[in-house]
Amino acid sequence: MPASPTDAYVTGLVLGAGGSSRLGRPKQLLPYGTGTLLGHVVSVARSCRFDQLIVAIGGAADAVRAGVDLSGADVVRNDAYGEGCSSSIAAALTHLHPRCDVLVLMLGDQPGVRRETVSALLAGRGGAPIAVCRYDDGLGHPLAFGRGLFADLAGLHGDKAVWKLLDRHAAEAAEVRVAGPVPRDVDTEADYLAVAAAAGGA
Repeated sequence: MPASPTDAYVTGLVLGAGGSSRLGRPKQLLPYGTGTLLGHVVSVARSCRFDQLIVAIGGAADAVRAGVDLSGADVVRNDAYGEGCSSSIAAALTHLHPRCDVLVLMLGDQPGVRRETVSALLAGRGGAPIAVCRYDDGLGHPLAFGRGLFADLAGLHGDKAVWKLLDRHAAEAAEVRVAGPVPRDVDTEADYLAVAAAAGGA
């Protein structure tokens, strides 16, 4: 079943370009499940059957290309990854299919997001310019953006810029209910141990 319940052309973007400064080793390559942390997220994104799938890489890019299954995705290398995830979004936007109507952002270090979450987000978006998941304990990724905000996305700066964009459009944003807590992302060794334990010792 396609990720989108409509005829909209949907592109999924997995942000996997981080430099892993707090972890001290490339988190993209951390063992998870039968593969790697980033590989797991890409696999989930692949299962969403987006019309287009883009993966942004940057930190340890050559090792990531060699060690992560990126099949089925358009790989965009962002050498400016140190400027925050917004730089990866800007880099990816130049590779969007001309027909793209909706862009779904997924974090490459957030393995707890499921295909069903993405489907719910797209189904609950309606015609809103931006949609965000409303978990039991707050707002979280993934987020979906309509074409009308692509220019705004291209002009963002820093790591938390998408949340500022959400704040600017709060009155017209769709909050899609998702059961459970916000899935944990991996910034530290403790984060990794926690998500590995939750996955059954990945």
